[in-house]
Amino acid sequence: MRRPSPLPPPPESERAAAKAPSGGAGPSTVRSERPVPVVREADLETAPVLPLVRPGERAVDERLIGDDASAKDAEGPSLRDVWRASRARRRALSAEVKRFTVRQRRRRRVWIGVGAAFLVMVLGTAGAAYSPLFAVERIDVVGTSQLDASAVGEALSGQIGTPLAMVDDSAVKAALVRFPLVESYTLEARPPHDLVVNIVERTPIGVLQTPAGFTVVDAAGVALSTTPDAPAGQPLLEITGGTDSAAFHAAGRVMRALPDAVRSQVTGVSASTPDDVTLTLGATGSRVMWGSADRSGEKAIVLGRLMEKSPPDRAKEYDVTSPEAGVVR
Repeated sequence: MRRPSPLPPPPESERAAAKAPSGGAGPSTVRSERPVPVVREADLETAPVLPLVRPGERAVDERLIGDDASAKDAEGPSLRDVWRASRARRRALSAEVKRFTVRQRRRRRVWIGVGAAFLVMVLGTAGAAYSPLFAVERIDVVGTSQLDASAVGEALSGQIGTPLAMVDDSAVKAALVRFPLVESYTLEARPPHDLVVNIVERTPIGVLQTPAGFTVVDAAGVALSTTPDAPAGQPLLEITGGTDSAAFHAAGRVMRALPDAVRSQVTGVSASTPDDVTLTLGATGSRVMWGSADRSGEKAIVLGRLMEKSPPDRAKEYDVTSPEAGVVR
């Protein structure tokens, strides 16, 4: 297939000359064809090219647009373009950071929530504890046998109305010092309004005869009371060196180790040294050779067994200085 030539066809005379034989011999037949009009480029008219304009916009000359674009290309990017590009870059970077740290941020929110809840709980508890909602309205004194519990409670009445968390230990101690029988104490708060005072009383071990009368003392030598007559149920102490001596402390350890059944029968305790503690039992005057305060628990058990076999009215002396071999005389 022959492609058409973009140029206008040659004149008829030229085409005929081109078809004629080169030698000129023989007759030639010339084919008659209809002449084709020649169209020159100058005779062609083209329609004007109009730019595409949207409604409400003004047409702009393409030459001006081209001039402006070339001017902008020559000047380079403007400050607004740089700012927009920087902002887009920051947004993209922020999005990537958020995507890769979502688990960490979730864990952080959880910990912040837990911490805030714990702080609110602590502040709420502290506020309630130190508020009048938990003020002392009743004081219970327990553990007393020789002391008057009502007298102790009256001495501590100054704590009524004080929040349980703000009870003054020094004020409680100052109030209980007036009771010599108090050896130790503990405070127990029972919300919402109860304060319990647990008292451990001193255990008297006997009485010492002094110029002022008969003084009841405990194992530490603390004077509990003084009366002109010997109190009933308390053995008479005959200790060389007084309450500060080693013999007195040994006698105190022995008396505290005795069971109640044996201790109630003791009417006298004597000691000149820490190694020769001697007890006197009942109206019969039976003696217990105790010796030192070492192994007092074992000696007390052996003495109890010996007294079961031979009561004090049948024996004159019990020797438990050696707990492995107790002797009854």
